Amino acid sequence: MWDAFKDLIFQIIQFFYDFCGDWGMAIIIVTVIFRVLISPLMHKQTKSSFQMQKVQPLMKEIQTKYADDPQRQQEEMQKLYAEVKFNPLAGCLPMLLQMPIFMALFQVLSEMGARTEGSTYEFYNLVPSLVERPSEAFAQGFGTFVPYLILMVVFAGATFLPMVLQQMNNKDNAQRKQMVIMSAVMSVFMLWISWGSPAGVLLFWGASSLIGLGQQQISMRIMKKRDAEAAETIEVKPIEVDVTRKVKKPRPTKKR
Repeated sequence: MWDAFKDLIFQIIQFFYDFCGDWGMAIIIVTVIFRVLISPLMHKQTKSSFQMQKVQPLMKEIQTKYADDPQRQQEEMQKLYAEVKFNPLAGCLPMLLQMPIFMALFQVLSEMGARTEGSTYEFYNLVPSLVERPSEAFAQGFGTFVPYLILMVVFAGATFLPMVLQQMNNKDNAQRKQMVIMSAVMSVFMLWISWGSPAGVLLFWGASSLIGLGQQQISMRIMKKRDAEAAETIEVKPIEVDVTRKVKKPRPTKKR
């Protein structure tokens, strides 16, 4: 089953390679298609996070009020989540959907040399080989390593930036600082992962994260605009004026 899934991933990439003649562009096209398919889920994720930020004061109030009663606190939290339609698992779903493709792509690119022969797997001369790892490129000299270093930075930074932007509107300074630190630690971890990952995987994940960042910002602007319009909308009922017109009496005619 898993081998069939990997073969499918390779066939899709190869199809777009035959169309555009570049392995890197083929990976980017597949990434764009994938992000379009999961865009409704991304919108729900951003909407859920946006709603959670708005109810942060209520959550802190519940935590303070029922600090000595964890069960009641959990019940009140569940009620609050239901009222604002917040799903804590919504933020994990897009990531979970990407992971099988990430793993399959990682293995496909690792096996690319055995799947086809005579191809360099380059990305428009920008990246010499998409099946090569940054650790392998570094051994060949810094000049060879630079394109892979850029992919590593994009790979890690695209993971860090959405988390930071999401916390910009968080009024809880302590929580915002904690999330930024966690994001920084996650980025360092992603750099460590990227060191041993094929460049094609870094290209896929970096492009996917950047597109996801754009989707997140568009969704945030839409929701902020709706909130602003709702706040500015004032229902003004038209004033009904009951005007009764007097019936004119006919003028008396003069007798001659």
